[in-house]
Amino acid sequence: MFGNDADLMLTIHRSHASELQADAARDRLARSLPRRHSRGWLSRRHHATRTTDARR
Repeated sequence: MFGNDADLMLTIHRSHASELQADAARDRLARSLPRRHSRGWLSRRHHATRTTDARR
């Protein structure tokens, strides 16, 4: 498949470079989107108490 070691190394380098570019693009996209807060049972419970307090 590869004529010599230089072809193999060039192929490895290109595939690794494309993986790094894809990772960088994914990181840029993640930074550009607003962060969503994870909603655990504690945060939902705290939110429910706030709505109850507002009704009183």
